[in-house]
Amino acid sequence: MEERIKTTITEGVADVRLVRADKMNALDDAMFMALIETGDRLKADKSVRAVVVSGEGRAFCAGLDMSNFGRMASSDGAKREESSVTGRLAQRTHGEANRAQYAALVWRQIPVPVIAAVHGVAFGGGFQVALGADIRYVAPGTRMSVMEIKWGLVPDMAGMELMRHLAREDVIRELTYTGRIFQAEEALAYGFATKLCDDPYAEALKTAREIADKSPTAIRAAKRILNSASGATSAEILLAESVEQDKLIGGAHQKEAIMANLEKRRPKFAD
Repeated sequence: MEERIKTTITEGVADVRLVRADKMNALDDAMFMALIETGDRLKADKSVRAVVVSGEGRAFCAGLDMSNFGRMASSDGAKREESSVTGRLAQRTHGEANRAQYAALVWRQIPVPVIAAVHGVAFGGGFQVALGADIRYVAPGTRMSVMEIKWGLVPDMAGMELMRHLAREDVIRELTYTGRIFQAEEALAYGFATKLCDDPYAEALKTAREIADKSPTAIRAAKRILNSASGATSAEILLAESVEQDKLIGGAHQKEAIMANLEKRRPKFAD
């Protein structure tokens, strides 16, 4: 897995780096596996309080490895291997999702905030992995694309689900139908970028460290509410706020947050 992704955890911040720099961190079978295994491992690690995902080299992620397209063009669809990322896509392997979709969705399922630091390019599947993060810091000049139509495909790594909560429907349709490349500045206007940063990796780590200094139980509660809000009714969201708040009030982390503020010191939260 370390040939595709390297992860270090320091003071509650998981620094996840895609390290297939010679291929602009393109998605091959090993990269899909590494994304899923890394995400699942971080989901279970209660010491993790924030996550930063970035790519080494010239790009965040250039999308699906070109060799996959060659196999699609030369293969008989009826004879695709079951283990291939190009076959049996309708089979649900990870809850509501298949494996490729889960490689992007797993970052939403991690119970703490995930920040994507995006530079260079984020094309196709790489763009969809970035969409799976809670927050996206993007370097000026970064190029993005919903590129699947170029290869006779549709976005299928949860892109349709993730995009609809961030941008207008007509924008999503235009980008999906044309596959055109758009710049970071456009991504910010559309809602795909949280903000533009000259050094998105450094900014992402700074924000992650700030989050890691907040009450871990409150941060996790906030993400649970936000994750469920898109498909919930007003009444369900209001109830979720109250239920989560009831759990937090008077808890050890909430008491420590109060004392740290009153004593003007950095809080010390137990895992």
